[in-house]
Amino acid sequence: MHGKANGARPKRSPHAQDIRDQSIALMHVLALHPTHLIIPDLVRELIDDPEDFADGDRYERAVRDLTGVGLLHSEGGLIQPTRAALRFIEILEA
Repeated sequence: MHGKANGARPKRSPHAQDIRDQSIALMHVLALHPTHLIIPDLVRELIDDPEDFADGDRYERAVRDLTGVGLLHSEGGLIQPTRAALRFIEILEA
């Protein structure tokens, strides 16, 4: 069985949710480039409910992970894409 009887989508695995969150955060930062954001502003732009701390934590973790793999720079809370991320989006749009 691939779905629930009520038609709801099955819950994503934690890894799949992390990848989705990273994708959303990275694409948002790339779409705004050359404008830079601080992490709290990025989180506010991406979440629906500012009181939902779990969503905020997910996107902060996404920024941390994207920084770790070299797709974002995050110095002093200021977020910007790396040259590798900018090149990747250039290749995708070709």
